[in-house]
Amino acid sequence: MKAELKIDWATHEAAKYAVENWHYSESMPAGKLVKVGAWENRKFIGVVLFGRGANNNIGKPYRLEQTAACELVRIALTKHITPVSKIAAIAMRFLKANSPRLRLIISYADPLQGHHGGIYQAGNWLYCGKTKGGTAQIQMPSGKIIHKRTAMSQYGTCKASDIGGKWTEEKQKHKYLMPLDNDMRKRILPLSKPYPKRAGSETTDTAGFQPAEGGSIPTPALHSQAA
Repeated sequence: MKAELKIDWATHEAAKYAVENWHYSESMPAGKLVKVGAWENRKFIGVVLFGRGANNNIGKPYRLEQTAACELVRIALTKHITPVSKIAAIAMRFLKANSPRLRLIISYADPLQGHHGGIYQAGNWLYCGKTKGGTAQIQMPSGKIIHKRTAMSQYGTCKASDIGGKWTEEKQKHKYLMPLDNDMRKRILPLSKPYPKRAGSETTDTAGFQPAEGGSIPTPALHSQAA
């Protein structure tokens, strides 16, 4: 079955609903976000969120200004027909069209969540190995791991004991790069490594969302500018 897919700006309300209900983290990332929504057959099915992640110098390793690189920080989708990789690809083209200076998108797949990056491999991203890890994060009583910036945004503090959590060291994640022009691809191609194999609990092109019904909640409102 083929669906009519629409990509446009999403409101903060819609993005927050999608992330809290359809993403395993159940939390909005900290910092300024660009929120791109997806609709199938006029039903709201989720968002693709872009931001700076936890790295204030995200473009520096690639000799880019800060405004030329961003991170794909969430793909939060309910049940849908269109492949995740296609939704992400169209969302990135939409972002690029509205951000002409953008040249590189970075994203990560967390092996602790059973992810190896199947949606990125399906989208022809470049894989550049695992991160070094070592960043201190907070483990909540539920077992959920949150970055200190997320804790500050949600709880007003990043002191683990004040929110019932404990400090833990971030584990290595798979890192993927998506160049947005030919010159950028040539620049980062030497970093490319063979794709990692699928983790046991991950199905190709479906990672990053939890099954749920989409539609009228929240209403599929749009706004003209990312906030």
